[in-house]
Amino acid sequence: MSVGSGRSLILRLLKVQAVLAAMLLSLLQPMQVMAASAALPGSHSFVADAVRDVAPAVVRIDTERVVERQPFDPNLIDPLLRDLLGEPGFGYGPERQRGQGSGVVIDRQGLVLTNAHVVEQVEDVNVTLANGDQRDGEVIGRDPVTDLALVRLRGTSLPPSAQLGDSEALEVGDWAIALGTPYGLERTVTLGIVSSLHRNISSLGFSDKRLDLIQTDAAINPGNSGGPLVNAEGRVIGINTLVRSGPGAGLGFAIPINLARRVAEQLQASGEVVHPYLGVQLIALTARIAREHNEDPNALVELPERAGALVQSVLPNRPAQRAGLRRGDLVIQAGDVPIADPQDLLQQVDDAEINKPLALSIIRGEQDLQLSVKPEPLPGMS
Repeated sequence: MSVGSGRSLILRLLKVQAVLAAMLLSLLQPMQVMAASAALPGSHSFVADAVRDVAPAVVRIDTERVVERQPFDPNLIDPLLRDLLGEPGFGYGPERQRGQGSGVVIDRQGLVLTNAHVVEQVEDVNVTLANGDQRDGEVIGRDPVTDLALVRLRGTSLPPSAQLGDSEALEVGDWAIALGTPYGLERTVTLGIVSSLHRNISSLGFSDKRLDLIQTDAAINPGNSGGPLVNAEGRVIGINTLVRSGPGAGLGFAIPINLARRVAEQLQASGEVVHPYLGVQLIALTARIAREHNEDPNALVELPERAGALVQSVLPNRPAQRAGLRRGDLVIQAGDVPIADPQDLLQQVDDAEINKPLALSIIRGEQDLQLSVKPEPLPGMS
């Protein structure tokens, strides 16, 4: 090959490279522009998008209830306080107590879901909408057992409703966004994750409640109660209910929206929720606990070394007593479902029908027994 032809070939290769480089640059420029626009200060996060969807449905609930003021013993009033309290007998009687919480509109008819403790002992409430308008609200039902209540807004031009999600689809680590009015500070948003699922409320010291909770590290403070817990798509996955104070502070809890939806339907239909009830106090038993108990020379009875719901006491004239349950019985099955702890049994009782037989398999001493119990409505709730 001559020197001239070699130079010509090199020049042609350089031209091809230049054309390819120009084509590549033309492809990259739009991508660079898109990346630059995504990083501009005016862009928003997924949290802002989720809040924009649900915030119009979040409301503040103000309540006022009358409570009896406890009189002071005049002999115990410090003279320095007498000027503040007045003479003995002055100022006693009913006192108006104000409270505040949050809620979320769940349908186009103006139904607001909130906590039962937010609207405790009141029939009417004042509701402040997201746009600042104030409305009267009527409490149409409360369920203290699940700490849920339903309020109906009065008037026309009702606010938009929030979209409800599926709390059963949650996984630990999912985003959790809490909205509400903590300490009276409206339109407050906090961000965290789902820290745990199916947290038994009895482990938090509430023996009069029946529900599993969503645990989150999103800040939930007084006034947030009744507000929504939202996922990254802006759908309500829970109703904020409480925050742990003292040791372990910073843990927030919410009622799963699937449970809240079922309770709201019953409250709308009849104004109450009927909970099946057996009339027993239960404790968890495991093989290890039973073994340690049986090794105690002072143990009064020998326990079966297996898991189940151990009957600690039986209330008189209740379904459990009428069915023949006794202290020390170990419930290992309800219907066709194995029972590993008291929560399993309570779940089966909750799912049972009032006054319909529920089969129980129990161990009493060295005997395997079959009993049939008919749950009744929880006293004071029907």
